[in-house]
Amino acid sequence: MKTFYWLVKREFWEHRGGFFWAPVITGGIFLLLNIMGIITAEVLGARQGISFGASGGLRKVIEGMDAGDMSKVGFALDIAMYSAMGLLIVVLGFVVFFYCLGALYDDRRDRSILFWKSLPISDASTVLSKVVSATVVAPIVAVIVGIIVGMLQLLIVAITLSFHGVNVWQLLVLAHPFKVMFNLIGYIPLYVLWAAPAVGWLLICSAWARSKPFLWAVALPVGAGLLVSWFGIMGLFNLPATWFWKNIVQRALFSVFPGTGSIFSADSDNMVSHVTGNGSDVLDLVNTWHLAASPNLWIGVVIGAALLAGATWFRRWRDDS
Repeated sequence: MKTFYWLVKREFWEHRGGFFWAPVITGGIFLLLNIMGIITAEVLGARQGISFGASGGLRKVIEGMDAGDMSKVGFALDIAMYSAMGLLIVVLGFVVFFYCLGALYDDRRDRSILFWKSLPISDASTVLSKVVSATVVAPIVAVIVGIIVGMLQLLIVAITLSFHGVNVWQLLVLAHPFKVMFNLIGYIPLYVLWAAPAVGWLLICSAWARSKPFLWAVALPVGAGLLVSWFGIMGLFNLPATWFWKNIVQRALFSVFPGTGSIFSADSDNMVSHVTGNGSDVLDLVNTWHLAASPNLWIGVVIGAALLAGATWFRRWRDDS
């Protein structure tokens, strides 16, 4: 266990730029852009003679709200916290994608694999440490950064409104920061399961390809999808092209992006009903975990495990000499 811990720590040290600095810099840019947007809005509003705080108008509007309106304000504040995570999700997806592509290939390219194979460390432990780094360590760091940035974003919004006669504390108590934190942290185990086939596919390409693993990882599923679509158009075989693109190509390439589970799942209609019924429901962790009941998730986990076994085998026997 101690050896595995140091393997994971080694991955973090070697890829700190992607795992740590990428979300930190992204979060900083997000806050900077929001501050610039607020300053711009205030300056343009002043030039046009627009003042939301005139005669305490905005404060009176909030004081006149009923419980339902207050709930909507709280939901809007929660969205302000979630918005920071939206950009970090995209960055996290790209970090995990390219990390997995190079995780096993780079060791062979720079010949450092000879050193690591000389140590009493199994290939399975090495591959598993890279899986944990991609699906657990990277998301945890991104979520922590997202929570901090979200709290700062919420504070910036509250302070801005305070300049227009709104009580900061009266506004902050309407938000649900602990619920947001719980939802973001609770999504990580689901992400580990959903990303399994994509991580497995990228790692097996990284272990198998003699060069250009990115080309192989993308070209093979996309090429297969084009062939399936062509066969369907020509009427040679009655192959389900739409199903193939959704469940094979998209799962192999885009499952590393958090949030795609709800988009690609067969139960996405349920998510639409939650959005139309109550906007806050779609953000609840319970509704996010509805994906755990989908066979699509568990089939992907099995396929991902098989691909990881293949990546372990290739790492053990692949010889580029």
